Amino acid sequence: MLDSQELTTYLCQFITERRQALLDKVIGQRTRFVTVVLENIKQSHNASAILRSAECFGIQDVHIIEDENTWGTNKRVLKGAHKWLDIHRYKTKGVNNTEACFARLKAQGYRLYLADPSPEGVPMDEIPVHQKIALVFGSEQTGSSAYALQYADVKAHIPMAGFTESFNVSVSAAVALHSVLPGVRKSEGWALSESEKAALKLSWLRKSIRNVKMLEEKFYDLQSK
Repeated sequence: MLDSQELTTYLCQFITERRQALLDKVIGQRTRFVTVVLENIKQSHNASAILRSAECFGIQDVHIIEDENTWGTNKRVLKGAHKWLDIHRYKTKGVNNTEACFARLKAQGYRLYLADPSPEGVPMDEIPVHQKIALVFGSEQTGSSAYALQYADVKAHIPMAGFTESFNVSVSAAVALHSVLPGVRKSEGWALSESEKAALKLSWLRKSIRNVKMLEEKFYDLQSK
């Protein structure tokens, strides 16, 4: 079996040095230590804005639960951000998809922080960074499900100084990420492993190069001779 690094090296010749440097820079700042969970977001512009914020802040994985509302995109808001993310959708009929998502994340070592406007939980900027963090955001219309309220590990809030109780969900997600990530990046273990970086670079090269399938076929033909 051919080394994927050889394919990566081959494909790099089809992008500019500047583009390759940008890929390497962004990959170096990517993290799976923090992830975002969206539960039954109804408005496509809100979901798209959150994905865009997640990508801008260097988050790699976003989990989308679709028990009540189907995930939709708004291209004008999204600006292609989804292209660079790993999006995990939970939409199996007849099951509690929030339960499935939570079970998966807890098995991966995440602590689930449920965004909630009540001040009883931990402030977003005080979330401990010694364990992987999943930020959970509920529906902009009905809030978090009963299951999420019961089984999330901790409630987390954004301290408010005005009369209005809360931000729009997409603004809340951006503020939460901005609050949490500085501490995360000062801790250990937030960055991708070398194998994750290599796999992501190959994936992004494939998304960056025109006619990449034809070029890969040519590469394998050359290797077989």
